[in-house]
Amino acid sequence: MKDEVNEIKVSYCEKLGVIDSQPMTDSEQVTKLLYEHWDKNTIGLQETFKVLLLNNANKVKGTYQASTGGIVGTVVDVRLLFAVVLKTASVGIILAHNHPAGTLKPSQADRELTEKIQNAAELFDIRVLDHLIIAPHGRYFSFSDSGLL
Repeated sequence: MKDEVNEIKVSYCEKLGVIDSQPMTDSEQVTKLLYEHWDKNTIGLQETFKVLLLNNANKVKGTYQASTGGIVGTVVDVRLLFAVVLKTASVGIILAHNHPAGTLKPSQADRELTEKIQNAAELFDIRVLDHLIIAPHGRYFSFSDSGLL
């Protein structure tokens, strides 16, 4: 009797012209892009954590919603996050989540998660370019601009 083994296939299919897009160069530009595509019905209600996936020229390959949580927090599974980052062959990422209450100060949990993701990214030579906190009115806090990254 032969032992059966599951076959694993990994694929990435680019549907939008990444080559023709503009590179992401600053936190304001990235926040504007993310805010435009954030669900305005839930941005003031519950936390959501997203990742902007980038190629080597900092052009957007896509976004991934890593988690949706409650009013005061959300849990991100770093293994699932990096499964997507690696599957898309992204070399840079920008982290983002919202604070429904509108506060722009990063919590201790925000800082610890950022550090955990940075440490994991280092192993794969992936650049974590920023972590943005976005408020329901569109204002933001950038870890990178504030020297925390």
